[in-house]
Amino acid sequence: MPVRVLSDGARPGAQVPAHLTRVPISAISINTKYSNKTVEGKVVRKGPLVFLPAGNFILKAVIQEDDSPANASSHTLSINIVLLGALAKDFSQAVNQGDVVVASGFTVGKSPTFNKDKLHPCNLQLSEDACVYVFRLPLPPDPKSLLATKRSTTLSTEVFRRPKTPKYTYVQLGNLKARSVVNVYGVVVFFKQPFRSRGTDCCSTLKITDQSNQKISCSIFCDKLEDHPKIFQIGDIIRMHRVKTTLFNDSITLVNTFGFSALTFDGTVGRPVEPRTSSRSFHFDQDDRRIVEELRSWAASQTVLPAVTTTPLSAVQPKSYFDLNCQLLAKAPIDTTCTLLRVWDGTRCPHTLLKVIVEPNVTEGPSSFSKKKESLIANVLVYDNHVEFARKLKPSDFLRIYNLRAIPGSSKVPGLTSSQSVEVDHLAFHLHGGTAYGRGIRILPENSPDVQELERVFEGFTEDDDDELSDSDLLDVWSTPPESPGGETVQCGTERCCSHDIQPVTLSKVKQSDPGRVHHVRVQLSSYEPHMLHQALKLYCSKCTSLQDIPDDELVAGLFSEASRDSGACTPPPWALSGQVDVPGVSLGSSNRTLHIHLSAQLMSEGKTKELIFLRGSTLEETCRLAASYQNIVPVRSSEGRLAPLDLSVPFLFRGRKRYYGCKRCSEAVLREPTAEGVQVIDEKIIAEALGVQLLKFVLLMKLELQDATDTLAVFLWRDAELFFNVSAEDVAANQEAQNSVRQTVETLCPPGGSTGGRPWLDLCLTTYRGEDDGVQNQTCHQICHTTITKLSCAQSEPEPT
Repeated sequence: MPVRVLSDGARPGAQVPAHLTRVPISAISINTKYSNKTVEGKVVRKGPLVFLPAGNFILKAVIQEDDSPANASSHTLSINIVLLGALAKDFSQAVNQGDVVVASGFTVGKSPTFNKDKLHPCNLQLSEDACVYVFRLPLPPDPKSLLATKRSTTLSTEVFRRPKTPKYTYVQLGNLKARSVVNVYGVVVFFKQPFRSRGTDCCSTLKITDQSNQKISCSIFCDKLEDHPKIFQIGDIIRMHRVKTTLFNDSITLVNTFGFSALTFDGTVGRPVEPRTSSRSFHFDQDDRRIVEELRSWAASQTVLPAVTTTPLSAVQPKSYFDLNCQLLAKAPIDTTCTLLRVWDGTRCPHTLLKVIVEPNVTEGPSSFSKKKESLIANVLVYDNHVEFARKLKPSDFLRIYNLRAIPGSSKVPGLTSSQSVEVDHLAFHLHGGTAYGRGIRILPENSPDVQELERVFEGFTEDDDDELSDSDLLDVWSTPPESPGGETVQCGTERCCSHDIQPVTLSKVKQSDPGRVHHVRVQLSSYEPHMLHQALKLYCSKCTSLQDIPDDELVAGLFSEASRDSGACTPPPWALSGQVDVPGVSLGSSNRTLHIHLSAQLMSEGKTKELIFLRGSTLEETCRLAASYQNIVPVRSSEGRLAPLDLSVPFLFRGRKRYYGCKRCSEAVLREPTAEGVQVIDEKIIAEALGVQLLKFVLLMKLELQDATDTLAVFLWRDAELFFNVSAEDVAANQEAQNSVRQTVETLCPPGGSTGGRPWLDLCLTTYRGEDDGVQNQTCHQICHTTITKLSCAQSEPEPT
């Protein structure tokens, strides 16, 4: 069922079906059925929409009850909800933080993140058969008028209207008369990005046409940029309500007037009819959908639209002007009139591109990239009025840059030091000032087909095949949300375990040294990242050298829950023996819900260490309980009547408390019997190889800020992190004792809230390196190596170096 958006001023409970009764969040429990119940709450947190390779979606949000019983504890007033499939997509687009929602048709599961977020111990799981009613408080009347329209909408274009909802009438552009207020539809044949007018408003201009073949100019004046029509390319379709017709040079023009509103749509035939607007509510029904489809078909048959609206970097020619779809990787100010944008679209420009050197400390985003990725990056110089908009851009934004100019020949970038020489025979990309020919920048929405196409291209990109993380990988993965961990600390020091016979040097000397050198230093730790230490644990692929976060348990539980609903018939492979597993405290249902599969009868008789179970139909909680009793659990699903692996967003193998993940990019997952000949114990490597999975390795990755009397220095702790902490990353992922050991060590070296004088002095071995991409030297990096933590007694103390 669709997400239904209601806004008539009544509480949402008054508009849901009468047979549904509300249950308080505090009363939710895992052992109760909720087939005719609803839960109501305000959306206090809304996560991103996650797209799964199988074509499904998943989204996580938190709702909070405003009118809870007085005896309810504070942590039970908020609950996680997990939405799946089309419902997740609709929720992402229709629901905003602060909206009140009423959910029905949900199931209740145990929250995997309860110990972390301290919210309700259960979560709500909503799939295709659930329904979400969304309530928004009506906005106060516009100060310029006491009139306020009240409309309702749904992403599935099913409109829930009050009886007094007006029926809009649209005038064809060929029938417009001067000095009237009308509603119109049109195909955009020209547009300019919004720009500051001489007054306080922003102005955008466009020209539209329809089946009457009349081309009408429009001028839109709005205080805020977000209130302007969201037009991305020529061929987009626009609907405008309450525009005034005026005469200018004997031609009809349209100007927005009181109550103006606009919706825009992608004009490509076959793409979803999804309105783009910043309005909180709007009217859109089947008649509107029909008009959009008719305009799409008509425009496709005409010559009024260009065949290609954007140009990839691989097709750019010198002296050309072009529009570019791309992703922003990093940016840096050059001077007050120029900003550098570092962008890519996954293709390589055939011409040598201008290199722009800026100081790393002014760059927002990674300051360097791998050699392979650097060859695909274009440096765009943005000038004058576009600089203000560029300041608002964030690395990872998807952009469309309009009327970008490719300038060949010599070029010197303004505002840099005299050390940068003039580049000869390099192609430079400039976005000049002004708005002529639609010049400007737009941020593309996440659901844009252009963004989806870019993401498909990026998925096929792999870094150079070496076993080293690039500098950009190290610089790009850190975030520093606050954390105040508790617990006891231990007295620690460090010991170098290298064979280098060199004297310690100061950090200022290290900074002045050439790359490729090894240094011994005596320093203190002044800060570290990430502060939330669980974020230091990463998954690393040695094949494509990618680095990724460990998936969130809530999302993993949602994927298991979705797979467990499949109850169709499934034929096991011929080498598999099937059966049902009984787990204390877990009811697994009917026999067609699980498969208990051994490699062969011979292995069954040789002992449990070679046991391998392919499990279908279980939840994440049930799988974890089974893993406590059985050695190797591989979760599977039913696909076209056969067993198939689950998506690699979830662990492909459970071994006790340990979970193992596979690389989506490098794996070709299949379901087959591992070769048992000569194998004494089946481990994760044998299973991964048999299943076509590229095994991801757990690694620890931290960024440390060192200091001594002369300077400070940022260094990475990665390759020798396990040696440094005396624990394995795999143990940290599954063992609370190992986690406590890392936390206590970090707190001792850099006590939270402690003074610098109380921190121990550390003897470290550092290696210095610098990458070279196409002959251009990047940022110098430093990494801790050959160093391990040593335990000191409380009576010991480290003297400060003189």
